[in-house]
Amino acid sequence: MIPALLLVSMAVFMIIHLIPGDPAKNIAGPNATDEQLAALTRRFGLDKPLPVQYVTWLGNALRGDMGYSFINKYPVNTLIAQRVPATIELAFSAAIVAVLISFPLGILSALHPGSIFDFVTTLFSALSFGVPAFWVGIMLILLFGLQLRLLPPSGRPKFGEQPVQHLKSLIMPACTLGIALAAKLTRYLRSSMLDVLDQDYVRTARAKGLRERVVTLRHVLRNTLIPVITILGLQTGDLLSGAIIVESVFAWPGVGRLTLQAIGWRDYSLLQADVLYIVLAFMLINLLTDLVYGLVDPRIRYA
Repeated sequence: MIPALLLVSMAVFMIIHLIPGDPAKNIAGPNATDEQLAALTRRFGLDKPLPVQYVTWLGNALRGDMGYSFINKYPVNTLIAQRVPATIELAFSAAIVAVLISFPLGILSALHPGSIFDFVTTLFSALSFGVPAFWVGIMLILLFGLQLRLLPPSGRPKFGEQPVQHLKSLIMPACTLGIALAAKLTRYLRSSMLDVLDQDYVRTARAKGLRERVVTLRHVLRNTLIPVITILGLQTGDLLSGAIIVESVFAWPGVGRLTLQAIGWRDYSLLQADVLYIVLAFMLINLLTDLVYGLVDPRIRYA
C-alpha cells in the first residue's frame, strides 16, 4: 500500500497542476494586478518547479501536515476530517439499502428462474444500470421533497440538534446510491446462485431431506457470496471515496462535494489530499474484502 500511495501521489500531483486555471487569480479576484498575483504565487510556492513543489509537499505530508487550503485558509486535515463522517454515514447507509434490496430479489429470482418475478427483477437491474444515479436523485427530490414534502430536499442537519430531520435527510441520498448498487448486487447474486444450484452437493443436500430453506442459506448462498462480496467491497470503496455528483445534488457535506469544490477553486493542496483519501479508502476496503473471504469460505487461507 505504501509504494502504491507514493506512486499515486506523484501522478496525481503532476496531473492536478495541469488543470487549467490559476489559484492566485481565484484568490485575488479578476481585478488583481500582476504584482499581487506574483506575490500570491510566491507565497504558495507555485513559482517553484513541479519536482521541487512535490518534494516539499511530500516531506510535509510524511509529517502529517497536508498544508492549508488556498481559499479557506484552514488546515486541509481539518477540512477533510469535518467531511469524512458525512461520507462514511452516506456510504454505509447506501450499502445497507443495497443489501436489503438485492439479497431478497437475487435469491428469489434465482430460485424461480423464468417466472414473472424473475422478469421484473431482471428489468429492475437493467433499468437501474441504464439510469444515472443523479437523475434518480433529482426525481426523488421532485417527488418526495417538492411535491409530497415528506423529506428535506437537501442538506444534513446535525444529529444532536435535529435527529429526526437528520435521518430524513439521509433517506433520499442513501436510496439514490443504494438502488444503483442494488442492481449490480442483484445481478451477480442471481447469476452466482444459478451456477451453484446445479452443483452435486446441492442435489445431495436435498436428497438427504434437508429443508429448502436450509439448503438455500447454508449450502447455496454461502458459496455464492465470494463474487458478491467482491462487488460490494469495490462499490463500498467507491461510495466511501465520495459520490461526487450525488453529494452535490443533495448538498451533502461529504468528501465528494469537497473534492468538486476544490477542483472549481483550483485548490491544489485540498484536492491532492482529497484524492489521496479516496485512494486510501479504496485500498483499505480492498484489504478488508480480502480478509472477509477467509471468513466466508474456510477453504481460503492466507499463509
